[in-house]
Amino acid sequence: MKDVMPPRPPVHALLADGTTVGIRAVAPEDHDQLEGLYQEMSPENLRRRFFCTGARPGRLAADEACAPARPGHRALLAERAGQVIGLAEYHTDDTGNRADVAVAVAEGLHHRGVGTLLVEHLVSRARADGITALTADALSDNHEILRLFTDLGLHSTRRFEGPEVRYVIALEEDDTYLAATEARGRTADIASLTPLLKPRTIAVAGAGRHPGSVGRALLHHLREDGFTGRLFAVNPRAKAILGVPSYPSVGALPVPPDLVVVAVPAAAVPPLAEECGKAGVRALVVVSADLDAAQAEALLASCRTYGMRMVGPNCLGIANTDPSCRVDATFAAAHPRTGTAGVAVQSGGVGIALLEGLSRLGIGVSTFASLGDKYDVSGNDMLQWWEGDGRTDLALLHLESFGNPAAFSRTARRVTRRLPVLTIDAGRTDAGRRAAASHTAAAATGTMTRQALFTQAGITATRSVGELLETAALFHAQPLPKGTRVVVITNAGGAGVLAADACAEAGLTLSPPGRELAEDLPALLPEGAAVGNPVDVTAAVTEDQLQECLDRVVAQTAVDAVLVVLVPTAVASATGDDLVRAVTRGPGRRAKPVTVVRLEQDVPVTLLPVPDGEAVPSYAEARAAAGALAHAARRAAWLARPAGTVPEPEGVDRARAHRVAEDFLATHPDGGWLDPRACADLLACYGIPQQPWEWAESEDEAVLAAERLRGPTGAVVLKAHWPGLVHKSLQHAVHLDLRDETQVRAAFQDLRARFEGLMTGVVVQPLAARGTELFAGVVQDGVFGPLVVFGLGGTATEVLADHAACLAPLTDHDVHDLITAPRCAPLLFGALGGGPVDLPGLEQVLHRTSCMATDLPQLAEADFNPVLARPGGVTVLDARIRLLPRPSQDPYLRRLR
Repeated sequence: MKDVMPPRPPVHALLADGTTVGIRAVAPEDHDQLEGLYQEMSPENLRRRFFCTGARPGRLAADEACAPARPGHRALLAERAGQVIGLAEYHTDDTGNRADVAVAVAEGLHHRGVGTLLVEHLVSRARADGITALTADALSDNHEILRLFTDLGLHSTRRFEGPEVRYVIALEEDDTYLAATEARGRTADIASLTPLLKPRTIAVAGAGRHPGSVGRALLHHLREDGFTGRLFAVNPRAKAILGVPSYPSVGALPVPPDLVVVAVPAAAVPPLAEECGKAGVRALVVVSADLDAAQAEALLASCRTYGMRMVGPNCLGIANTDPSCRVDATFAAAHPRTGTAGVAVQSGGVGIALLEGLSRLGIGVSTFASLGDKYDVSGNDMLQWWEGDGRTDLALLHLESFGNPAAFSRTARRVTRRLPVLTIDAGRTDAGRRAAASHTAAAATGTMTRQALFTQAGITATRSVGELLETAALFHAQPLPKGTRVVVITNAGGAGVLAADACAEAGLTLSPPGRELAEDLPALLPEGAAVGNPVDVTAAVTEDQLQECLDRVVAQTAVDAVLVVLVPTAVASATGDDLVRAVTRGPGRRAKPVTVVRLEQDVPVTLLPVPDGEAVPSYAEARAAAGALAHAARRAAWLARPAGTVPEPEGVDRARAHRVAEDFLATHPDGGWLDPRACADLLACYGIPQQPWEWAESEDEAVLAAERLRGPTGAVVLKAHWPGLVHKSLQHAVHLDLRDETQVRAAFQDLRARFEGLMTGVVVQPLAARGTELFAGVVQDGVFGPLVVFGLGGTATEVLADHAACLAPLTDHDVHDLITAPRCAPLLFGALGGGPVDLPGLEQVLHRTSCMATDLPQLAEADFNPVLARPGGVTVLDARIRLLPRPSQDPYLRRLR
């Protein structure tokens, strides 16, 4: 059992009914409330909690919970609006590995998830304390607590002993537990968002009497769009605005509104939020901007204290086109069109562009949220809403920051298997990240990290609003292709060449038609047609000929998608043929995606209606059509691949690894680079294979070490070391291929002379045999967590930048992607004739590196370069590891931002 750890700051989380509660450590001043919690329990609930009745057990339990902090004891409470409503605590046994847990919930608040939420947080603390199992004793008729432990999602056993039940709950986190907590969180999240997105009563605070104010525009939109609930304005200087009743304050309203839309000056926002909370308001949309730090803190504190969910501040508003509860609380120029796309953006300008584009395409919007500075409601919340609303079949995101990327990724992986999730990859460049940070106070990170998040989660990442709409049009209107094989059909040869180039550049494959098709099409098409890929049907093609050609191409098993490029010709006009109609009048919805490129088209993308109510996307540029098809092919491939699993490497000594990290930070409180001994110890904890080595601080020690370490090559390597040395090669601090005592002594003398006053010793290693030099490493991102990087190693690794990256923990699929993504990948599979390297060994190195990264929050950087890969094995030749004093965080623990 660890020593007493400092209490974590209080957090807020949602109960099953959407109510917000605070979770924090018990303090001595909570004694009276805890004793009162027990005093208010019914005799039956007291009996179930203490196996007896009376006031004394409750008083003693309050004494125990509020006693000074001590090893082996944790006590957490849940409070709502300052009132304690639940308690969970544990005491460790003599081994320190197990702890006995007890739970109490206030009278009248059962079946709302108070106890379950407290136990989830207690489990997280117990794991951090090194506890491996919780035990609990309960009466066999205490069905509520038995159900809590059974439904928790952790592996548990129970043994009946007369009227009692003994539970043992193992604390190993696995996918079953994460899925169970996710399901509970999803239920709570949707319940909390209902007053925001499907309100029955709305008030607009800040609606002016004269045109020109944002608040008045919001009120006008709500009234004109047909909100069917009760609508009020809050303005002390008017009795009615735009025909809507107005009241001087939120407290003066005849009923507490579900939602208040806040459009007042920044200084007035915090007191207004406090007033809303006291009046029983359930949700806020804060369009007001320019809040300073104190105002922002006060706003969020009111939302948490009174359990209000909030969109904003600094946002465009929210909208819901559900006919049963139509809401347009935005100040966009036009009302959103009813449809099936869910939209969440941080930028109001991007939101307006998407609303206009989706309306023009006819896709429309199911729910829209402009998240602004995103103090509370996030993209993760909106994904969970769309997942279960029964209306959304396409999710579009524009996120400049991520509050909890691990939770977002897990949610997105689940949601994107049900509906496409598309995003604009904002902040790809340094300039973009600076702009995002200044625009929304976003914590932005590098392109490689964001791409890893999107790829692993199955999110379709585009680079602009235009590309997002172009891809959304295809996803909405056409089926996904089964692969990347595309056939281009065109009535203009030059346009077909441009389309072929666009397809190849997008990663699509243009294969020549099969023999049967090559034999059939010439007889069908006009004279001079070229049956290749592209298929040039010539300017003389008729509507019927084009339709027949298209249908035959689509029917080919070796074709996954068709791109039809059309230009208007005088020939078609003279004959009355409509070549576009040839594409849209096909026999119902085709089983494969078909897109059209019309170079004369005056909008980037539109949807051409077909008789059965579906549509065919039409693009002004072949590049846009090819890009959309490539996105669709990648989504299809992601869906076709089973979900990966995170293997548990054998022989990992986590306890020892934590000791290595803690011992180093105890003597280096500001963190730093580990010395060679500590690096080797940490790699050994995770079974990462290393080249043998010895430490030498003198010339004689180096000679003796060299004699012991000479391997098959008969030579050794000397590497200088001193604290803070990062790039040995750049410092010329390495001597290679030393074959006798004289060379070893000369090398040591050279290093000592050049680095006098710096060098603390040398690392002596046998010279490694030839192999492929690779790089593996970890970067701990402050927002996204650990990122595992892999690619070409050696002295030129940073110059060539041939790397791929995935966020840890790595699944088996992630490791496969890491190994095959870099340009150097063919070398690993024997492209130069030397046979493949030890691929299973390489996979193990990456899995074990991932394991180390997820286990140790203190791990800031790890560079293994080179990692020598040969057919006979994989070995780390040089390792650098930097630790920083970082607390452990549970990314999947249920809590609000």
